[in-house]
Amino acid sequence: MKIAIVTDSTAYITPEQIGDLPIRVATTPVIIDGTTYNEGVDITTSEYYAHLKTAKEFPHTSQPRLGDVIDIHHQLLAEGYDTVINIYLSATISGINSTVSALARETTDQHIIVYDSQITVILMGEMVLTAGRMAAAGASVDEIIHQLDILRASTGEYFIVNDLQHLVRGGRLSNTAGILGSMLRIKPLLTFDDTTHKIVVADKVRTLPRAYRHVETLFAQAQEDADYPLRAWVIDGNDPQAGDDWQHSLQQQFPDVRIQRSYFGPAIGTHLGAKAIALAWMRDLHQD
Repeated sequence: MKIAIVTDSTAYITPEQIGDLPIRVATTPVIIDGTTYNEGVDITTSEYYAHLKTAKEFPHTSQPRLGDVIDIHHQLLAEGYDTVINIYLSATISGINSTVSALARETTDQHIIVYDSQITVILMGEMVLTAGRMAAAGASVDEIIHQLDILRASTGEYFIVNDLQHLVRGGRLSNTAGILGSMLRIKPLLTFDDTTHKIVVADKVRTLPRAYRHVETLFAQAQEDADYPLRAWVIDGNDPQAGDDWQHSLQQQFPDVRIQRSYFGPAIGTHLGAKAIALAWMRDLHQD
């Protein structure tokens, strides 16, 4: 058995991180004013946010093209990969899981497995990299899925949204809530619900500094509750200085936690807006 991993571009992992691991990435289309861009291929993150400022219509995304996913699986089969584990963003925010599951039922010459990460961004990316490293080392499907389950169960995240009107346009908040929130300088905290795995408004905090402090308190509680070491990421939406500053502050507060950096690319930035920022964490397997 030869195992490969396929994911989508919202994992936001770099070619350098992938290296020679058996990982392939299906791009996520982003549509701005009628023009379709392939995330990470023909539009950079900074270019996307520049377009976002001048877009006449609300940008939107679609799931990775089935034809692209099929091509990737055919290429992997030609390279001898008879088993492919697909790890995509949460099924609650994309139909790609069900689309590839239907493909798997019709495929006889390759074992196609679909694993719902129940998350997105770098948390999903870390799952993908872990699976890729294990596959390269000769682990079995069951061993890889078991490790993915461990990681998935340990995830935590809070997104601080800077642009309420973006959430209103995307249907996450009512227009009235958006107007009042802007007037009151409210910063909603979004998270993935532990039961439904849908994105929900976890809290609404007045002013950005208070939002930071609230998330820091939530992370401190998560660290206290966990009986294993955590690893964290500060994720920014085209505001790297703010991300770097918060990372530095967090590293001083939590010196025993490995705190790294990541970003919201075009597909996720479409839903969160510019200058969103997040703290996300999961079990640190390297310190177990």
